[in-house]
Amino acid sequence: MSRPPGGSGGSEAGGRQRLIAEAESAGERLDRTLADRLEASRNQTQQWIRDRRVQVDGAVVDKPSARLAGGETIDVAVPPPEPSGIEPEAGALRVLHQDESLIVIDKPAGLTVHPGAGRPTGTLVHRLLAHFPDLEGVGGPGRPGIVHRLDKDTSGVLVVARTQAAYRSLQEAFSSRRVDKRYLALVYGAPEPPDGRVDAPIGRHPDRRTRMAVRPDGRSALSRYRTLAAARGLALLEVDIATGRTHQIRVHLKSIHHPIVGDPTYGEARWKSLDPRVRRPLSAFPRPALHAWTIAFDHPATGARVAFEAPVPDDLRELWDRVTGQAWPPR
Repeated sequence: MSRPPGGSGGSEAGGRQRLIAEAESAGERLDRTLADRLEASRNQTQQWIRDRRVQVDGAVVDKPSARLAGGETIDVAVPPPEPSGIEPEAGALRVLHQDESLIVIDKPAGLTVHPGAGRPTGTLVHRLLAHFPDLEGVGGPGRPGIVHRLDKDTSGVLVVARTQAAYRSLQEAFSSRRVDKRYLALVYGAPEPPDGRVDAPIGRHPDRRTRMAVRPDGRSALSRYRTLAAARGLALLEVDIATGRTHQIRVHLKSIHHPIVGDPTYGEARWKSLDPRVRRPLSAFPRPALHAWTIAFDHPATGARVAFEAPVPDDLRELWDRVTGQAWPPR
């Protein structure tokens, strides 16, 4: 670490972000912590650090590999936005809400949120730019307006910032855990107790680096669940997450022996032990039966608490109906 020469060490044209390193971040690389907490790419956070835009407890740190002790105050002078370089593409969007500051989307399963390795085109942001050209330059390169993510095969509500000020405000809200998110999940078995919590740290799987796992040296992760209905070997759970770790709900539910139906990474072939009449729809379900149902946060312009809901998709309703023979549960 070194002291900035006569100032903050970076321009504030793009806005300044402040976060507190969690205790479980001890020993973690600075660039990884920033990428996780600020929804940025590792390449992006590494460049910020090399450009002397990052201070830890008031001292500039210019090495991406610097290790944290936990509890530090980290300030980032985020540079002005750059053009995304993404060509708009036609495609349907289900818009739940829009105003001058933000857009709320009901993302369908099977649609990747932003470009990445192996997916240069055909993403949600390509469609967003076609419908909302003003998103160009908002947020990080390649992710115009994106302040949080959903896995490709998770459906549901997703918030997009429409201005740089809204982007910074929402990013801070997510980083400081002032956003309430509730999901619906169809799982195997009926949890006991029917309502409970999973407080178990999550980290990278020791052998399979594309997977996550509950592990004692992972980062803290808390999920709460409530059983809405259970029948014929399935349960419908409402899950809210106090933290936002990668694959958190999928990993936590597997850890309590109630994996999500259709999950190709963390799921299990529990359908083999069920009634033969329900095996086919369960074995053939093509995605994790997980839906981002509601989200609530302080509006970046007005400060008022707002909430949005993405309707339950037909594939989840139909799966429940076919397997249980019951109508979709009321709230």
